Amino acid sequence: MDAILNILSLPSALLVLICALHKPEDEEEIISGNLYKPLNSGNNSAPFDQKPNVTPLSTAGFFSVMSFWWLNPLMKKGYEMPLEEKDIPQLGELDKAGTQYTIFLDKLNHRKEKSKRNSSSPSIFWTIVSCHKSEILVSGFFALLKILTLSAGPMILHEFIKVSSGREAFKHEGFVLAVGLFFAKCTESLSQRQWFFRTRRIVLQVRSLLSAAIYKKQQRLSNVAKLTHSSGKIMNYLTVDAYRAGEFPYWFHQTWTTSLQLCIALVILYEAVGPATIASMVVIILMVACNAPLAKLQHKFQTQLMKAQDDRLKAMSESLANMKVLKLYAWEGHFRKEIEKLRQQEYVWIKAFLLRKAYNIFLMWSSPVLVSAATFLACYLLKIPLDPSNVFTFVATLRLVQDPVRQIPDVIGNVIQAKVAFARIVKFLEAPELQSELLKKEAFASVKKPIVMESCDFSWDENFSRSTVRNVNLEVKDGEKVAICGEVESGKSTLLAAVLGEAPKTRGMVQVCGNIAYVSQNAWIQSGTVQENILFGSPMNKQRYQETLERCSLVKDLEMLPFGDQTQIGERGINLSGGQKQRVQLARALYQNADIYLLDDPFSAVDAHTASSLFNEYVMGALGNKTVLLITHQVDFLPTFDRVMLMSDREILHSAPFHELIASCKEFQDLVHSHKETVGIEKLNNLVSTNNKSETIYQQETNKIHGGTIRNLLQKENAKSSGGGTDQLIKKEERERGDIGLKPYMQYLGQNKGYLYFSLATLARIFFISGQILQNSWMAANVENPNVGTLKLILVYLGIGCGTILVLLFRSLFVVVLGLETSKSSFTQLLASLFRAPMSFYDSTPLGRILSRVSTDLSIVDLDVPFTFVGATGAALNAYSNLGVLAVVTWQVLFVSVPMIVLAIRIQRYYLATAKELMRLNGTTKSLMANHLSESIAGAITIRAFEEEDRFFAKNLDLIDKNASPYLLNFSSTEWLIQRLETMSAAILASSALVITLLPPGTFGAGFVGMALSYGISLNNQFVLSIQNQCNLANLIISVERLNQYMNIESEGPEVIEESRPPPNWPDVGTVELQDLKIRYRPNTPLVLRGITCTFQGSHKIGIVGRTGSGKTTLIGALFRLVEPSGGKIVIDGLDITKIGLHDLRSRFGIIPQDPTLFHGSVRYNLDPLGHFTDQQIWEVLDKCQLREAVQEKEKGLDSLVVEEGSNWSMGQRQLFCLGRALLRRSRILVLDEATASIDNATDAILQKTIRMEFADCTVITVAHRIPTVMDCTMVLAISDGKLVEYDEPMKLMNTEGSLFRELVKEYWSHSANDNI
Repeated sequence: MDAILNILSLPSALLVLICALHKPEDEEEIISGNLYKPLNSGNNSAPFDQKPNVTPLSTAGFFSVMSFWWLNPLMKKGYEMPLEEKDIPQLGELDKAGTQYTIFLDKLNHRKEKSKRNSSSPSIFWTIVSCHKSEILVSGFFALLKILTLSAGPMILHEFIKVSSGREAFKHEGFVLAVGLFFAKCTESLSQRQWFFRTRRIVLQVRSLLSAAIYKKQQRLSNVAKLTHSSGKIMNYLTVDAYRAGEFPYWFHQTWTTSLQLCIALVILYEAVGPATIASMVVIILMVACNAPLAKLQHKFQTQLMKAQDDRLKAMSESLANMKVLKLYAWEGHFRKEIEKLRQQEYVWIKAFLLRKAYNIFLMWSSPVLVSAATFLACYLLKIPLDPSNVFTFVATLRLVQDPVRQIPDVIGNVIQAKVAFARIVKFLEAPELQSELLKKEAFASVKKPIVMESCDFSWDENFSRSTVRNVNLEVKDGEKVAICGEVESGKSTLLAAVLGEAPKTRGMVQVCGNIAYVSQNAWIQSGTVQENILFGSPMNKQRYQETLERCSLVKDLEMLPFGDQTQIGERGINLSGGQKQRVQLARALYQNADIYLLDDPFSAVDAHTASSLFNEYVMGALGNKTVLLITHQVDFLPTFDRVMLMSDREILHSAPFHELIASCKEFQDLVHSHKETVGIEKLNNLVSTNNKSETIYQQETNKIHGGTIRNLLQKENAKSSGGGTDQLIKKEERERGDIGLKPYMQYLGQNKGYLYFSLATLARIFFISGQILQNSWMAANVENPNVGTLKLILVYLGIGCGTILVLLFRSLFVVVLGLETSKSSFTQLLASLFRAPMSFYDSTPLGRILSRVSTDLSIVDLDVPFTFVGATGAALNAYSNLGVLAVVTWQVLFVSVPMIVLAIRIQRYYLATAKELMRLNGTTKSLMANHLSESIAGAITIRAFEEEDRFFAKNLDLIDKNASPYLLNFSSTEWLIQRLETMSAAILASSALVITLLPPGTFGAGFVGMALSYGISLNNQFVLSIQNQCNLANLIISVERLNQYMNIESEGPEVIEESRPPPNWPDVGTVELQDLKIRYRPNTPLVLRGITCTFQGSHKIGIVGRTGSGKTTLIGALFRLVEPSGGKIVIDGLDITKIGLHDLRSRFGIIPQDPTLFHGSVRYNLDPLGHFTDQQIWEVLDKCQLREAVQEKEKGLDSLVVEEGSNWSMGQRQLFCLGRALLRRSRILVLDEATASIDNATDAILQKTIRMEFADCTVITVAHRIPTVMDCTMVLAISDGKLVEYDEPMKLMNTEGSLFRELVKEYWSHSANDNI
């Protein structure tokens, strides 16, 4: 007895000692020095009079940390009302991502220094372990303490059975044992809660540092590495792999505690049944041996599953980002099928993973049955007598050991998942990086020559086998203006990339001196306000800001936007016109006040009037004394430059002032001549009075510098009329609030016979539990019965056990089927909903929100929810069956247990009110992280050019912390709850024990006392496991909730209407009638197109003109029904387009869209994804659109690779691909939406000729910035403010005074018909 009391007092003494030595205040001391300053500490500084809302954990005392008392204020607030983001306290300094990343870098650098001496590379894994070793040791101590106190239970039980049989060692021994049991259980609870809390905290810190490291790495990723690590994969590393790899610390201690618990159990078993323990050991060893080979298989399954998930996510992110293009080409169905094919491959590995998990669970749950059967048989053979004392000590020990044994599959599964995820992250972190540091701002570079290149070659190729630009010798003087021109794919953009340090250099020397501002050809705009996009991290200088807006012709635009410069711009600048996006980019560059300006064809997306104004005001005015390199196809600007560089065939052909070049260079003369032809200068000379020549555009129309889409103008009016301030395009992410009851659980089970499989699994569990109780009741009733022989006793026990094992097998299989069927059904619905969603959904929903659902949330629903769902139900049944057994034997315990259960349910509800909101906030903040990452990947070149990497990284750290804070509070609140419940269950158990000791000896049979207390001792575990599983499920079910939000998006019109299908040859004439067409973007907003009526005759060539934002692109959207008419209709060849299916409509049109989009795949796939055409037809089309030579140069011809977004092809070539698609489709109606904006005049002239020839008998509708493009049209439609201003032949309009078209032509001509040309 003394030995037992000593064992009990030792852990408590050790617990107090260790906690006194390791106090949490030390955390702050670590950081109080300057060693680890968080990188984003400046961002969150609170005003002087307001203390920042920092988590109370950082200042909590010893008892507060031990009892989770510091959480009480938040739990109370969460119970009173749903928590909002502002209620969530910030992390303490030690838990912040910036601190963790800095500590990690410090340790890694230290290890690198050491490894240099040993010529080995440091392990990232062991570096992370060394960052957290002290906390790992402390949590390990608590894990050890928990195992020791847990093992005291069966020993106390052994003594209790003696007491109940009347064999007391001393007076009041029963009372002492009951109190001892209570304290043992409380100490066990305290140590386990601290073990779990501290390991979860390490999980948070590791996850944060991995997220930070992934983001930092993508900022420096080389172009070669990007071929392997696409943006979809990087997104997966952040949202899925960092999540899985971070789980490792939580499971680490369970790897050794399980083994230790088994060893201690075997010692107790030996005490109880002597040599028969060997049988137990043999069975356990066999069980583990059966599991070992499958662990390797699980590693393979997990690796393949992650790979399949990568492929699917990559295809999804590409499709979702380019949904507008898919809808215009009517390709959604095909791309959806491709994603479904990838998902089918993923299902193969999900199924393998779930079956493996089911096998594991079956094996481990059947182990106690097999162990007890083997041991009792050994007892019979070895003639070891069975009595209540040793039988129920054995049963109690077995019940304690079955939980760790059952957890072995989870431990193995999670450790393998973490290993695979970690290996993928490490591979990414070790990928090649850009080497641009070597050339930027060399200290010895001459200030008089900011850019110097000597004998340089640059290549984008992986093995540098072929130079993209070669033999570059370039010197740019300070303040010099250099224009770069040349045909498509001559290497113009690569030359700018070389100055930025983006293009890999294979030969030569590069020096760049000074700050760079860069304007990309394809505008990159962040989500955020217009002002944030322009300031781009610089402090506000009102005067400079105002001047910037004026120079970039943005003043009028901002007046038209609903909230001025505080208007939220959607992802990728979705609610700005092409011209506005470019001008915001130009404003961003100008505001930075850099030394060198690299402008990549920024004027192609704006109309002639704005282009001229920008050139005069921006390039020649604001950048008057700056060094400028400008790529342009507008020859009319060239005479103004100090020097013109002509590029051809990837080399700088000539570099000289304009007049020298025009006099001496034939190629340049051809370029200028082709421009003259395109502009049609002689024709224009006859039409416009020469008096206009002297007028400069800027003086002529300062009051007309517009822009601002009609949509925005009307939004502004609407905002004003409705009181304003609420109609931002990008809404805050939606989330459920408060307790929504069983809704998400029913949504999950409502998928594809989910209720049936769940019911069968639960029924099997009930049979299993009943079988176990029956087994133990048989043993309790007959162990001392002289009429039942030992062999019969054991055989009946064994028979019942085999029956329960069979039931268990069926249960495991039902869970797998449930998981697979719900996964399939959920994904099919989600995919259908996303692909059928209207464009307005994509305009107002950042991509990160969708991607976080189809990556993290979907992965949780696939792998975690099914077993947790069934497990939570099973654990609850287990706990209540334990309580039932206890109550049947000692009914007096109900006086304690019933109030306790009521209280437990109340506490659980109190907890869930807070926990659910924390989990939801964790989901929405994760979307912000994903969104920031996807934007940063898209704008990586711009961010690097402006040297804003640190600011973006700091913002990323801030978002990681915002995501981590609800997570920290969520798992802390789970421990808060469990600790309180465990104390209650300890009270129930101690009460039962007390009742047994207070009643006279012999009231109960010793067998039933043993059975009751063996169930009672595991009640603590079962009750906690039940609540833990329920809480875990409540957290995981939030993923079902989040998926469901996007499973029922209001869809656009049906793809096909069977009873109203157009004839196969429709449209055969190509006549388009607009009848009083009215368009509004959302209900209750004013009209964007205000009643347009006109007819485009079949085979006519129609030009649509108007200033930026007049509604031209909206009209095209209406034609394809991207937005439905709110009044009037469009009739094509006698058919109202709203009466037919969307696929039937869109598949019959051809379009060359404004933004040329290519997809990851081959050249063939990009031209003909549906596989309708032969190779010969594709080659003919490539020939017609000037791409044959470029494709033939590639080794694989039509199978040549097109990388994500087509970034290995120039912008002009991408536009030519789009022309190729139109030529292949041969539609009766062709729409060109500003289609030749990114190509040079010579190529443009050839293309216009190709279009005229190939589509001679088709209706061609052209939206153009370049007026010559519409000069040879049959009719011109001029739009202003959403109204039809004029519609007539171009010559008639030219001769009409006051005509809008005449005005636009004058503007274009007056800056194109330069005397120098």
